[in-house]
Amino acid sequence: MKRYLIYTMAVLVIAVTACKKKVEPDDTEAKRGRDILYGLMGEWYFWYKNMPQVTVGDYKDAYELLEAMRYKPVDRWSFVTDYASFTSYYEGRFAGHGIRIGLDDQNKARIAMIYRNSPLYPQQVRRGWVVKSVNGVDVGALLAAGNFEAYNTVMGPRQIGVTNTFVFTKPDGTDVQISSTKAEFQVNSVLDYDTLNLTSGKTGYLAFEAFIEPSPAELRQAFAFFLQEGVQDLILDLRYNSGGMLTVADTLASYIAGNDNAGSIFIRSVHNDKKTAENRSDLLLTTGYSLDARKMVVLTTRETASASENIINGLIPYTGVKTIGDTTGGKPVGMYAFSDLKKVFVFAPITFQLVNADGNGDYFNGIIPHQYVPDDITRDFGDRQELMLKAAITYLETGGTKTAQQEPYRKTVLEPGRPEWQKNLFIYNPDNNR
Repeated sequence: MKRYLIYTMAVLVIAVTACKKKVEPDDTEAKRGRDILYGLMGEWYFWYKNMPQVTVGDYKDAYELLEAMRYKPVDRWSFVTDYASFTSYYEGRFAGHGIRIGLDDQNKARIAMIYRNSPLYPQQVRRGWVVKSVNGVDVGALLAAGNFEAYNTVMGPRQIGVTNTFVFTKPDGTDVQISSTKAEFQVNSVLDYDTLNLTSGKTGYLAFEAFIEPSPAELRQAFAFFLQEGVQDLILDLRYNSGGMLTVADTLASYIAGNDNAGSIFIRSVHNDKKTAENRSDLLLTTGYSLDARKMVVLTTRETASASENIINGLIPYTGVKTIGDTTGGKPVGMYAFSDLKKVFVFAPITFQLVNADGNGDYFNGIIPHQYVPDDITRDFGDRQELMLKAAITYLETGGTKTAQQEPYRKTVLEPGRPEWQKNLFIYNPDNNR
């Protein structure tokens, strides 16, 4: 009964599609959530043998208890959050301006990413635009100083109806002032896709930002286009993709690897010694969108993590994979998502490690790129002069015998963006039918 209940709770978390109102837990619910987490950690937590000993009653809720029980030398990812926020994230619902701001090599604030349905996109705002000020404040100076608290104060809460006034410098050098009101909208996980006619052959370019519920339909559209265009190689831009759902990763990997590899192991999940019966292999699928890429170059940063890293590691046995950019985040582990029956909390302790068909998956320090190239936020996704894409093109056209122009490496400073629990996700639903 306990096992059935746990799996039922996991299904509820993943399958909900309606927007939910956040429920504020009372003291009784907080303690109930704390006690549920304590049981989950002792049974499912991958490092349960390494947990500190605790007295449950010393902690007021699951948030405090998790911090006390987490195996801190390794585990940076286990989390507890509210049910409404979790389901909204996986549905692709977002409240805000729909942008991320970063610093270029001159410490100018620029748009690093923007969603198509965001309030600013219809105003023609794009990646690469300089953000001179927000509400009269130079947010670039705040980011350069690492003053994220002041930055968040200027931007205001992530709530519908909050209005900010931006002054942008457009690519033509002119300034424009735009007032934007934060709104809820559906995000697009595919940021851009196109084909490149290279000397090495026709190549697909796909910028992919998150493994969430809307992703399969977006990926089908992109890969149908690639097949129509006769794409042979792929440049997969995962620079800001910090993870998501295993089922979406299975789909993307199967599109890339091709039907000749269908039935082969993509990744294997390895659980603690109490849960060895849960160990399983996820296989590459037969699809109608099989690319069967000869070569794949993946663009990476420290934001590239979890499900994105499994795409890289899981396809190494089948496809020539090269990475360009920065070392990835380093998360070869994943979690189930459990909910209490009243749908107040979601508990996501690390429950398994992931390895590829060759048994490799010990990249807790990240996957080191074959070539370090900075994230060039002065140019939009798909711009052939953007430094990371330019380096990938050079690799494909020369077979790696000629390197791109060497640029001083500089890690892009990005504004805080999403809550920490939304980063480095790899959620696995064992009862989900793919």
